[in-house]
This record gives sequence, C-alpha cells and structure tokens, in this order.
Amino acid sequence: MKPIILIGGGGHCISCIDVIEQTGLYQIIGILDLPEKFGEKVLNYSVIGTDNILEHFLSDCSDFLITVGQIRSSALREKLYQKVKNAGGNLPVIISPIAHVSNYASIEEGTIVMHHALINAGATVGKGCIINTKALIEHEAFIGNFCHISTAAIVNGQANISESCFIGSNTVIANNTNVTANTVIAAGSQVLKSIENPGTYIGQPLRKIR
Repeated sequence: MKPIILIGGGGHCISCIDVIEQTGLYQIIGILDLPEKFGEKVLNYSVIGTDNILEHFLSDCSDFLITVGQIRSSALREKLYQKVKNAGGNLPVIISPIAHVSNYASIEEGTIVMHHALINAGATVGKGCIINTKALIEHEAFIGNFCHISTAAIVNGQANISESCFIGSNTVIANNTNVTANTVIAAGSQVLKSIENPGTYIGQPLRKIR
C-alpha cells in the first residue's frame, strides 16, 4: 500500500478515513492539523504536524488528501491544494470500492468519491471535489473544481455546476441547468432553472437568502 497523509482532522476526515481504508490502496501515516491538535488521534491515526511543514514529509510520502470539509466556502481547501502542489506533492483520486464510476466518466486529482456515490457515463468532475455518500452525478453532467456535492444530492444529466459550489444533502439539480461559481444550495432544495448570480439559495421553490 502507498503511504498517504491527510490534511484536516475534523468530521469530514473521519468519513475519508473509512473510504481510504476500504480501498486497500493506501496506508494513512498521519494527519496534518492545527498546532494545538498535535499528538491527538482521529480514529486510529495521529496528528503528526501542520500543513506548514508538509514538505518535510515528502521524502517518505508524496501523496496527500485534503480532508477539510466544505460548506460555505472552498477557500481553505483551495489554499491547501495549492500548498501541496507548490511543495511537489501529489493529490490522488480516491474512489470508494462501493461507489460506481463509469469508465466513460472523468475525475481530476484530489477528488474523493465516497460510499455509494454514482458518477455516470460522460460526467466530468474537477479537481479537489467531494462527491459525498450516495450522491448521484448523472450522464454528461459537469462538476467544476472544488465543489462539494453533499450526501444524496442529485445532479441530473447535462447540468453544469461551476467551481467552488456547495450542493446540500438531498438537493436536486434539474437536467440542463447551470449553477454559477461560488453558489451554496441548502439541503433539500430544488434547482429547476439556471442560477446566474452567486449566493446562498434554499427551498422548494428556490429563493436567494444571501
């Protein structure tokens, strides 16, 4: 198994650990988090340092996964992604063995596809994304860089989700709709027409609240 270091030790990290263990492809050698968390454990894995010293680990481990969660903003995940790239590290794609990813789909580096997610033929998923448990990305849908498609969310065929968006749990994105960058869609919402202005949206029918 290849060694891998996780960056971020919160709740999302716990879910990522389970996915990584189930793949059988990687051995987690530690977690990078805040200085005050040094020595603490997340499940069976210790916090071994901070992201400020990640380059010190490159001689023993070149693979990293960003395990900081994302709801309101992708800024921290983007910052950490760039820090890994600048240091010369790799960000592999992690796919749960109980997810389904079509051979005709495309997924870019640093993305994790979690348990029971489904990514169908012709779909494209960008860099640094979270495709969370039971999410569905239908045929020819496009997910931009640093998006979080949350639990059981549905992105229907040929929908286009621009970069740095959060699509909440059980939200439905209708086919052939576009969601502009830096948009947050609250859990349980329905997006039946394209969103052109970034902000926070909620509901059925959908309304902008921020």
